[in-house]
Amino acid sequence: MNKQFVKQKMVLKHIRYASASAVVLLCTACATGPNANSKDPMEPLNRGVYQFNDAVDRALVKPVATVYRDVLPSPVRTGVTNFFANLQDVWSAVNNALQLKPVETVESFMRFGVNTVFGFAGVLDIASEMRIARHTEDFGQTLGYWGVGAGPYVVLPLLGPSTLRDTAALPVDAQGNVVSQASDVPTRNSATAVNLLNRRSRLLDATKMLDQVALDPYTFTRDAFLQRRRSAVYDGNPPDEPEDVPLDDSAQSTK
Repeated sequence: MNKQFVKQKMVLKHIRYASASAVVLLCTACATGPNANSKDPMEPLNRGVYQFNDAVDRALVKPVATVYRDVLPSPVRTGVTNFFANLQDVWSAVNNALQLKPVETVESFMRFGVNTVFGFAGVLDIASEMRIARHTEDFGQTLGYWGVGAGPYVVLPLLGPSTLRDTAALPVDAQGNVVSQASDVPTRNSATAVNLLNRRSRLLDATKMLDQVALDPYTFTRDAFLQRRRSAVYDGNPPDEPEDVPLDDSAQSTK
């Protein structure tokens, strides 16, 4: 086992331990006071992690993502986006099957097959041109479908916004990530880095707008994330929910 592999393995372990620590703290403490948000009981801790993530992003990730966007032509970046989205369709198909959605399952597998064969391994999104819909699903959404509540909001070190349910689903989603299953370590790490940079570059304009218009970026990010995830679990049609009731997807199984 070479030194590079050992070092990379240690870095991944540190990230996992940091994420696990955030969950443990979330489960053992809560914010108090009349202004405590029922969906975000660990807001003081979450804000601290958010500030840490923001500092890392501004110092390292955002500058590199900006260079990535400015150097690579738009068609190349679109091809990169299509390639990784095509790989995601495989895991989406599995989760659609777990959610007993036959049409979405078939279409997800069809998308992967068509784009892989005719779209140069997914670089070209031929399936969308053929009007084969994309149904992106992950294991967190699958748990929500079967009645597992979202639980409290949590900000994970380096990984960003999540919920207790989505955090618990991360190990399973990692196993379903085609890139993470690559046997060649340099290839796997390079592909992961490119995917993350590409995703971050697509959010540059959004984060710029967030800095300009949001009085409290943390609150804006939290509320937007929770709303988006709830909508995803209910396939874009979530039931009405009183504002003072904690986020809970337990009725999803009746969808």
